[in-house]
Amino acid sequence: MNTQRHNSSRVQEATAVLVPSSAVGGHHAHASGAPAQGEGPAQGESVVTAEQATDPVCGMTVPKTTQHQADFEGRRYYFCSPGCQGKFTRSPTQYVKATGPDPVRPHQGGADAQPAQVPAVATIYTCPMHPEIRQDRPGNCPKCGMTLEPVLPTLEEEDDSELISFRRRFWITLPLTAAVTALAMLGHRVQWFEMGTQSWIELVLSLPIVLWAGWPFFVRGAQSIVHRSPNMWTLIGLGTAAAFIYSVVATIAPAVFPPSFVSMGRVSVYFEAAAVIISLTLLGQILELKARSQTSAAIKSLLRLAPKTARRINADGSEEDVPLAHVHVGDTLRVRPGEKVPVDGVVVEGESAVDESMLTGEPLPVTKRAGDKLIGATMNTSGALSMRSERVGSQTVLSQIVQMVAQAQRSKAPMQRMADKVAGDFVVTVIAIAIVTFFAWGLLGPQPSWVYGLINAVAVLIIACPCALGLATPMSIMVATGRAATTGVLFRDAAAIENLRRVDTLIVDKTGTLTEGRPAFERAVGVEGMNEDEVLRLAASLDQGSEHPLADAIVRAAKERQLALAKAEGFNSSTGIGVQGRVEGKVIALGNTALMEQLGVVVDAVKAQAESLRAQGASVMYLAVDARLAGLLAVSDPIKSSTQDALATLRAAGMRVVMATGDGLTTAKAVAARLGIEEVHGEVKPADKLALVDKLQGEGRVVAMAGDGINDAPALAKADVGVAMGTGTDVAMNSAQITLVKGDLRGIAQARLISQATIHNMKQNLAFAFVYNALGVPLAAGVLYPFTGWLLSPMIAALAMSLSSASVIANALRLRKQG
Repeated sequence: MNTQRHNSSRVQEATAVLVPSSAVGGHHAHASGAPAQGEGPAQGESVVTAEQATDPVCGMTVPKTTQHQADFEGRRYYFCSPGCQGKFTRSPTQYVKATGPDPVRPHQGGADAQPAQVPAVATIYTCPMHPEIRQDRPGNCPKCGMTLEPVLPTLEEEDDSELISFRRRFWITLPLTAAVTALAMLGHRVQWFEMGTQSWIELVLSLPIVLWAGWPFFVRGAQSIVHRSPNMWTLIGLGTAAAFIYSVVATIAPAVFPPSFVSMGRVSVYFEAAAVIISLTLLGQILELKARSQTSAAIKSLLRLAPKTARRINADGSEEDVPLAHVHVGDTLRVRPGEKVPVDGVVVEGESAVDESMLTGEPLPVTKRAGDKLIGATMNTSGALSMRSERVGSQTVLSQIVQMVAQAQRSKAPMQRMADKVAGDFVVTVIAIAIVTFFAWGLLGPQPSWVYGLINAVAVLIIACPCALGLATPMSIMVATGRAATTGVLFRDAAAIENLRRVDTLIVDKTGTLTEGRPAFERAVGVEGMNEDEVLRLAASLDQGSEHPLADAIVRAAKERQLALAKAEGFNSSTGIGVQGRVEGKVIALGNTALMEQLGVVVDAVKAQAESLRAQGASVMYLAVDARLAGLLAVSDPIKSSTQDALATLRAAGMRVVMATGDGLTTAKAVAARLGIEEVHGEVKPADKLALVDKLQGEGRVVAMAGDGINDAPALAKADVGVAMGTGTDVAMNSAQITLVKGDLRGIAQARLISQATIHNMKQNLAFAFVYNALGVPLAAGVLYPFTGWLLSPMIAALAMSLSSASVIANALRLRKQG
């Protein structure tokens, strides 16, 4: 059963974009198994014979009779051992470009065409904060030290070796950190050891923490200096090294320090400061890596939409299931009921209703007949179809959406970029002050001048340890996201919190965002004495045999009214126009105008009412009993009860609201009129929504996009702030920066208040951190000594450092009561 509703949101042809073939099914370029560009023996290598192959992992020459083999993208690879085979299986893209393996032509079942072969596409890694950093291997960003991640994720198992390493370092050294801290805090009270001995014990306990667990941080800090890009790793490395080296010297050679630095029987040491900093940094990295692993979830969800195989009809009429990578342009494919359409193409034979909502946003299945376009990854719901493939691999609509989402995600400028610049200048300034302090005291200070210079320089570095500066932003974000979650608003990252307060334009999808996203019975109209309940009862009795969403809405409404449904006999579905059958001895027909015309039923009596209902966004079906019009039924996607209040609140906040939907323009305008939305864009494709966001941003607008479907994903990722309905698809939620758990647009206004309070709190924290350093660093350098004789010992500097961190945390916790 279908209505006359025009499928105006059908995704049309679009230009191809490059997506690695391993991402979505594989689109190949070579036609005959000839070596791909760059293949063959490298200079200096031995030539491999026809009976031999090169192990792509270790480079050894192995016989093709080896039992260690694996296939990847239509080629067979040979290995010298199970170890090499296992490494290749886990991450084939790292090795496929190293050698020229033997092509393997899959069985074609009589088809003339051969699957094309392409050279493997190397995985490119980039930095989330600095997209200009690109390389063909994993590593750390030379600018900020952040771990690089693939530009375009695949469904292959990810390399989580760094997360495993950090987790192991954290848990193994955590007991040592606890022991060192306990000794430092309580040792002088319980007096388990002589204080000089305790310093040696703390040194031994902290050695593995600093030199093993903290080693990656020192490496990143050193890289930041080599690359002349000071960042937070520089601060962490210097602060930790300063505290540790000073403590080692104080333990090994306490006599070099003046008596004023002796406390409780020993020269004060700060092993616990170095240990705690490293343990907390490891914990932060573990949480960050786990969170960042979710950033590719949107693209992976899209990739999973594509079926893994297709049923190909060969030239001799036989059929076989083949991997999607072996489908090429011109193949004839069979799509059975309940199967996904494998690639983009056109219907050759058959008729069926295809659910395209996952890509187009159209809430109702669309009837497809010979000559109609099909979109890969959409669901065939009822009849069987034969199709001819027209776009495969990187040319499909799904592949293009994948690429758009990936590009939009990489185009964001994270909020931390400004913090990195400030931190870089701060680091240079602190290092310069420490150097000046050391030489000024050494050359001009009282004896022992160079010892005083060393102590004061260390005090400068310790008091400038990046704890307060590093916690200023994350603590505010952490508290704010927790506070927002209690109101049903999930922030995905700090950039969303920063940008949301500046948003002045909101683009909203219709289906599932402004409306409920599922068809619901609206009303029935009877003629010739037939009342509304009787029209609904007869229609629902007939529709019990249909699985169509409109039929489900009608049956559900009848059951809610507790109408007595009769059994339908001789049920027959005419795909695209309606259904027929016999109920209580009467011939019942329910469908659109085409079905009524086919049966010779005149609908003039209710035609005006039908047009009026359609103008309001409803789908209309006519009911005929014994070839005479009995009435009509209207089913629509109702507007959410909270939508009116939400839009009024947003307009009051000065936000411009724009509707952009894949639904028909008439229906879209009808819904917009009821909601007071003046700017409407109907019949838009995913690329059109993306272009609309880009256009508004080009006009200087700060744009938020609210949607719930896969078709919204590119625009959600491109917008300054993407807002997904929690009642929508996983892909939409993974592409957006904010998710409204309840699917209530009023959450945007609530989230905006939280955003404003959070940014204000972050500015307070950053200001405190910088003012604290502006005052603390000169004191540590000894500027008051000529006037007062006061010096700030490293012990007091460490205490001040801890107090500054506690103050930042306390201020951030105030956000729990705001927003």
